[in-house]
Amino acid sequence: MSETGGKTQTAVDGRSTRWQDHKRQRRAEVLDAALAVIADSGAEISVQQIADHLGLPRPVVYRHFDGRADLDEQIRHRIQESLLAEVMPTLRTDGSVRDAVRGAVGTYVGWVERHRNLHRFLTGDAADGDGSHGLGGARDRIGGRLADLFAAALSVYDIDPHRARPMAFGVIGLVDGVVNSWRSAPATLTSEQVVGMLTESILALFEGNARSLGVPLGRDTPVADLLTPPAAVPHPA
Repeated sequence: MSETGGKTQTAVDGRSTRWQDHKRQRRAEVLDAALAVIADSGAEISVQQIADHLGLPRPVVYRHFDGRADLDEQIRHRIQESLLAEVMPTLRTDGSVRDAVRGAVGTYVGWVERHRNLHRFLTGDAADGDGSHGLGGARDRIGGRLADLFAAALSVYDIDPHRARPMAFGVIGLVDGVVNSWRSAPATLTSEQVVGMLTESILALFEGNARSLGVPLGRDTPVADLLTPPAAVPHPA
């Protein structure tokens, strides 16, 4: 009996695992289809459009989510991960301050230009949804990374690292405001002009704050030097 029972349990577990795998795969297919429909048709989409894209009945789409609000949250989460996968790797410590700013800003603006409808959907956080899956969540993660970098640099110069977070999110707010305004009227400026304007504005902000705090920051200063104690930074012979 015990051997038979073990085989039965194994069979049940196997079917359960296959069903869970199927559900995960179908959810992923629905989300992929949703992003494709948004990209083609705009941020205002229906579940029927997603079902039609997949060639499935509408109830099958709903079967894998806890209603429309849950579906929308999962779509935002998928879009957010796509955005962060491009932007987060640019927040690194190699290159000059100018290179770092232009690289991060250019990557973000480029993503928005290529995915205008996805960005528009991402900004439409539902009032009763989980804001961590919308653009606000992306801002929090990018701003948090910037704050960590700023705090590390301030600590090197014995400056209160609590200044870092307001500075970081001030930069995020500047970028967000300019990009959202440009997105609403994209014909007014090219993406290159937006990147150039934001880069110059952020560099001026950095230079002004650094000067007031006594931090030797210039546009061509290597970022790594700002994270290294002054006595340890090698100087040319």
